[in-house]
Amino acid sequence: MTKKDLAGLTDHTLLKPDATHEDIKKLCEEALQFGFYSVCINPCFIKLAKELLKYSDVRVTTVIGFPLGMTLTEVKVYEAMNAHLLGANELDIVINIGALKSGDWDTVRKDISDVIMATKGLIHKVIIETCYLTDDEKKKVVEIALEESSEFIKTSTGFGPCGAQLSDIRLIKDIVGDIAGIKAAGRIRTLSQVLDLLEAGATRIGTSAGVKIVGELSRR
Repeated sequence: MTKKDLAGLTDHTLLKPDATHEDIKKLCEEALQFGFYSVCINPCFIKLAKELLKYSDVRVTTVIGFPLGMTLTEVKVYEAMNAHLLGANELDIVINIGALKSGDWDTVRKDISDVIMATKGLIHKVIIETCYLTDDEKKKVVEIALEESSEFIKTSTGFGPCGAQLSDIRLIKDIVGDIAGIKAAGRIRTLSQVLDLLEAGATRIGTSAGVKIVGELSRR
C-alpha cells in the first residue's frame, strides 16, 4: 500500500467540540497536502471547508445527529438537508441508539430512511455505535440500513467507550459483502490498526491521526 492509497481511503477527521476556524483550516490544508479522501467535520464548518477545498477533489463529510443520535428524526432530516444545501458530499448519520435498545425497530428504521430519502445523491454512512450493541442488534441494524439504501455502515462515533473493533468489522462484512462499504472509526491511531481493519473488511477509515499514520507508512 502506498501513501496515496492509504490517504485515499481516509476521512481526515476533526469533530472536537472546541474546534476553531483555524483548526478547520489546518485540517483542510493537511487534506490537500496528503490527498485524504475527505475531511469529516461538524455541520457548522461545511461552508468554510467547501471554500478552502473548492479547487480540489477532497470531499466534505459531515455528521448528523452527532454524537448521541437521540435527536428527533425531523431534526436530523432538517440538519441533513441543510448540510446538503451547504455542499456536504457525505453524511455520517448516528442511529437512534435508545430506540434500538428499547426494541423499537420501527423508529430505528424510519430515522435512517427519512434522512436518506431527504438527501438522495449524497453518500450516507449509518453509524451504529457498535460498543453499545449486542451482536444480534448489530446484525439487525445493519440489515435495516442496507434495506434503506445506506451506502456505508460506520462502526462508531469515537465518543463512546470504545471504537472500531476487528470482530465488528468482520461481523458487518459477513452481512454487507460487496453491497455496501464499511467505515471503521473511533480510536484509530496507528498504521498497524489501519492495516488490520482493512484486512478484516473495512473500506474507509475515519481518524484524526491520519497525518501520523501516513507518516508511519512513509518510514516503513
